[in-house]
Amino acid sequence: MNVSFRPTWLLALALPLALAACGDNEPKQRAAFSEFLQTRIIDKPGVHVPKLSADESKAFGPYSDHYAVITHFNSAMDDAVKPLGGLLQKGAVRSLDDITSRRDDIKAVQTGLNDMGSELQVQKAKADSAHAQLKQPEDLKVVYDKAYARTVSVPADTFLQVLPQINGTLDSSLKVADYVEAHKAQIQINGPVVKVTDPTVQAQLNALLQDLTNQAKTVQQAQAQLKTVMLGR
Repeated sequence: MNVSFRPTWLLALALPLALAACGDNEPKQRAAFSEFLQTRIIDKPGVHVPKLSADESKAFGPYSDHYAVITHFNSAMDDAVKPLGGLLQKGAVRSLDDITSRRDDIKAVQTGLNDMGSELQVQKAKADSAHAQLKQPEDLKVVYDKAYARTVSVPADTFLQVLPQINGTLDSSLKVADYVEAHKAQIQINGPVVKVTDPTVQAQLNALLQDLTNQAKTVQQAQAQLKTVMLGR
C-alpha cells in the first residue's frame, strides 16, 4: 500500500522543484536584457532601436515584451513623422512672390504639421502608459528608464517642440501674404523685384519680413537640435 503511493508523493515533491528551476532563469534574463539596453542603446550616440534576434528574444524571456514598448513607439513615431520632409519642401518659400502665390500650400502644410503633432502625442501617451505599468526589479528599472528616455521621451519631446516652431514660421509667412494682399495697390511684385510706393508700407513690410527671417533662424536651430538627438551629432 505504501509503495503504490510513493510515485505520487515523489511527483508532489518534484513539481515545486521544477517550477523553482524555471524561475531561476529570471536573473539571467534580466542581466542579458540590461546589458543589451546599456550597450546597444544607452552607450551609443543618437537614437538606436535594434530589432531583436530570435536568440535575443529567447535570452530576454518575458523582458522581450518590455522592449516591445520601445519598438512599438518608434515604429509609430517613424510613421507619424514620415511626411515631415515632404511638408518642409512644400512649405519652403524663397521669395515674396512665393509667399503670396503659395498661400494655400502653406496652410496645407500647417494642417499636416498639426496632424503630425497630434498623432505623436497620442503614440507617446500610449507608450508612457505601457511604461508605467511595467513591473521591473529596481536594478533593471534604472537601466530601462534611461533607454526609454533615449528612444521615446527625448525624441518625441524634441519633435513636439520643433513642430510648433516650424508652424510659427508658416504663420509669419501668412502674415506677410495677408499684408501684401491688403496693400497690393502700394506693392508691386515682378519676380524677384519688389517695388513699394508708400514709405510706411515699406517699413511695415520690412518688419514682417524681418520677423519671418528670425523665425526661419529659430527653425534652423530647432532642426539642428533634432538632428543631434536623432543622430548624436
